[in-house]
Amino acid sequence: MIFYAEDDSSIRELVLYTLKTTGFDAKGFESGEGLFAELAAGNIPELLLLDIMLPGEDGIEIIKRLKREGFDFPVIMVTAKNSEYDKVTGLDCGADDYISKPFGMMELIARIKAVLRRSGRGGVADSGNVLCSGSVELDVRSHIVTVNGVPAELTLKEFELLRILMKNKNAVLTRDMLLESIWGYDSAGETRTVDVHIKTLRQKLGAGAEIIKTVRGVGYKVSE
Repeated sequence: MIFYAEDDSSIRELVLYTLKTTGFDAKGFESGEGLFAELAAGNIPELLLLDIMLPGEDGIEIIKRLKREGFDFPVIMVTAKNSEYDKVTGLDCGADDYISKPFGMMELIARIKAVLRRSGRGGVADSGNVLCSGSVELDVRSHIVTVNGVPAELTLKEFELLRILMKNKNAVLTRDMLLESIWGYDSAGETRTVDVHIKTLRQKLGAGAEIIKTVRGVGYKVSE
């Protein structure tokens, strides 16, 4: 379960919707009062998203109170774009990470997953839906690909190409096999389509592109 404390209802509902559609259970609060009432009832989250600017107790005070009362779940602060003071103060008080407004939903999900992995907690999609190789992680259910925790913006075809290669890790897939699986047709004269998509996929993966290996005269494979 992910808790999100945010007094702006439109932002809160958008984030909660995104969390739920990417495989998380999530619950929102408009103030620290509601958050601590939930904790007092014995409902403890795997992670807390905490806006710094809240009515009543602000986010920094909430982090301090959580530590005083012995709660040890990870906290990601949500801060104003240029508020370096809040970021430094929050991290010093025990927050695990921060994200600045305005933020993209894919970046938010990637940061949540990274913090959950570091903390050894659950909450992400089942392992069968998450494919990993080197620094690249592909979430089948949410259609999110990250490289070292940073989202990579892929087209649908690029995503499917990477998914098939990662699902068949260490197996060499010919261009014809990939063409038929992804584009639905088999023609030797069209295999250049695969090569072009591999090229753009490598560019978008950046440092993670090293997992895609070319097997000369045959096709491609993914390995560590």
